[in-house]
Amino acid sequence: ICAYMHISKTFYDLRATTLEGETIDFNIFRGRVVLIENVLNELQSRYPHRLVVLGFPCNQFGYQENCSDAEILNSLKYVRPGEGYKPAFTIFEKCIVNGSDAHPVFSYLKDKLPYPDDDPMSFMQEPKYLVWNPICRNDISWNFEKFLIGPEGEPFKRYSKRFQTINIEPDIQRLLKLTKN
Repeated sequence: ICAYMHISKTFYDLRATTLEGETIDFNIFRGRVVLIENVLNELQSRYPHRLVVLGFPCNQFGYQENCSDAEILNSLKYVRPGEGYKPAFTIFEKCIVNGSDAHPVFSYLKDKLPYPDDDPMSFMQEPKYLVWNPICRNDISWNFEKFLIGPEGEPFKRYSKRFQTINIEPDIQRLLKLTKN
């Protein structure tokens, strides 16, 4: 772990700001399973009151998210995926996930889950994309990494960019059995 980061004690100590400017205190997610990623996701619609999906856009990987926060929802609606798409999950402001300015959510998650469970050896292969400092072994290697949090706020598993989100469903179901709802 890189020593420069302040790490929150628990998941419920964290907060983030939505694209609409509302600060969300993660304490409201107590007792629910939480999936954190930066891509489109519709799993929440299968478990609407028990699973929370939180999206965090990031522009650190090949500058693929170069919209401003104000443009992100319109980009989803009209461009990719388009056709009037409206996400059924919370999308937060674009953030930094690696380096000295990493968002506290990702500092916490990388500390608790230092590498993807399905690909513990992977790291970014192309040095020109390493645009943050310092570079740490537990850094997120590319867009599409995902983090699953259990109903008591414990980080459960980190998934690589290659692990398809739909394949997380058995882990979600396992954690949902632990919920008190």
